[in-house]
Amino acid sequence: MHPEGELRPAPLEELADGQATTARPASSAIVMRDAAAGPEVLLVQRNPEARFMGGAWVFPGGGVKPEDASPAATARRELEEEAGVRLGADEELAPFSRWITPLEVKVRFDTWFFLARAPAGSEGAPDGSETVDLRWLRPADALEAGRRSELALVFPTIKHLEELAEIGSVADGLERARAREVRPVLPRLVGEGSGTRVLMPGDAGYQS
Repeated sequence: MHPEGELRPAPLEELADGQATTARPASSAIVMRDAAAGPEVLLVQRNPEARFMGGAWVFPGGGVKPEDASPAATARRELEEEAGVRLGADEELAPFSRWITPLEVKVRFDTWFFLARAPAGSEGAPDGSETVDLRWLRPADALEAGRRSELALVFPTIKHLEELAEIGSVADGLERARAREVRPVLPRLVGEGSGTRVLMPGDAGYQS
């Protein structure tokens, strides 16, 4: 649930003031590891001085570059650059979801999210430039920290954490990812000012 209400966009997401911009291709890596109290997920904090979502806690990721062979290659590269976690060539990145930023948001991405198991013994480290902090958290604990305003979370991260909180182990998560058909998700923003809400496909009013 969003710390300011489940259906409200985060203040870190700047709204467009005119025609919708084109969504840039991007990828993110959802890296998990099994722990005694339940699986943990890797989150990094974006540099608070960044113009886009400064200070937000997100999954490592970024825009596709021409040299990237595939969306998974982008996720693999960004994970190493932003979090210091390197996945071997034979380590799986399972397609988990694909989210497209609402038309009403100024900076838009068409992002593939991939689920991966953390390499044994890998803790990671922020790069100190794009990312300034890093934590391994149970998804439910990350959501609770967001509700307490201890972590700045944006809507897509929150929705993914809610789903990840239902996963009993990394193996369970990878099995679910392999079995699913990934379809693009395009939320909508409706209303104005403090009354702006986020609608997901299937929600009442989404098509209006």
